[in-house]
Amino acid sequence: MSKTQERVDTAPNGLPQQGRLAGPVTPPRVSARRRRPGVIALSLALIAAGGTGVAVLLLQVGNRTDVVTVVRDVQVGQVLTEDDLGKASLALDPAVKAVRADDLKSVVGKRAAVELKPGSLLSPSQVTKDNLVKAGEQLVPIGLEPKQIPATALVPGQKVKLVHVPAQGTTDTDKTSDAAPQTINGRVVKASGAAPGTGIVVVDVATAATDGPTAAAWEAAGTLRLVLAAPDGG
Repeated sequence: MSKTQERVDTAPNGLPQQGRLAGPVTPPRVSARRRRPGVIALSLALIAAGGTGVAVLLLQVGNRTDVVTVVRDVQVGQVLTEDDLGKASLALDPAVKAVRADDLKSVVGKRAAVELKPGSLLSPSQVTKDNLVKAGEQLVPIGLEPKQIPATALVPGQKVKLVHVPAQGTTDTDKTSDAAPQTINGRVVKASGAAPGTGIVVVDVATAATDGPTAAAWEAAGTLRLVLAAPDGG
């Protein structure tokens, strides 16, 4: 033989020994993954939907409104000052009625028609330019025990009737038992929270000036009850 064949020694495990050349190594075959058109279309749709959601969110964040807020407690009938109010910028739902920051000075000097709490938005219906106790009226405070408090919340402006009832353990011999009780028309100006321990709620009721002393006497004697009137006053 003119040429000698080079021999590659192998180790016992069948691998070429170091320093010896082995034959060419065939690279592993990588199978290409087939992408189904439906999966691609779904991916594009999800990307588009995500982009739309981000755009809507950015629009909502950018569409902010400057409004008036309440920064400290304000009682019913109290005159509002600039120290009672603040400003905030937020994304406001069109259904929410709030006083715009530009109109802050228009509410300063008006009275709170309801009790205002810090951190709340100020709405136009929560303020009034009228005195809650009008000319020709008197304010009568009425204490109600827990069993006498209506389940319906008492709110300023609500119409009520003050009813005179016989004192416990007594009967009215001058009137028939089926006679209608005496009543006085009134309007809620303010209702306090329940007192700790007793649960008594004090309700300020505006009545006609001529009825104020009578209502006060009924209250002192414990013969007064408060009932809600119909919306039309009946």
